[in-house]
Amino acid sequence: MEKTFCLEPAEAAYIELKVRLAVELEARRQKLRLSQKKVAERLRSSQSRVAKMEAADPSVSLDLLVRSLLALGAEPGSVQQLIEKRLP
Repeated sequence: MEKTFCLEPAEAAYIELKVRLAVELEARRQKLRLSQKKVAERLRSSQSRVAKMEAADPSVSLDLLVRSLLALGAEPGSVQQLIEKRLP
């Protein structure tokens, strides 16, 4: 028998938010023409950690994603809009 897995609405919203921030981080990095290694240097982290951030890895916190976006020049208001954006 196959198990069905359903997320609670709050869990789904959390994951969707994390993915949204991760996608924005990757887009910002690419727009700035920075490698993951260069971003890691700015964040005093590792390239593999940046890759995990961009993949919305479960080990990455929302706090780290937000701080990374701000470190790459994102305006606080634009980050706030990403956080407030509703699911379709």
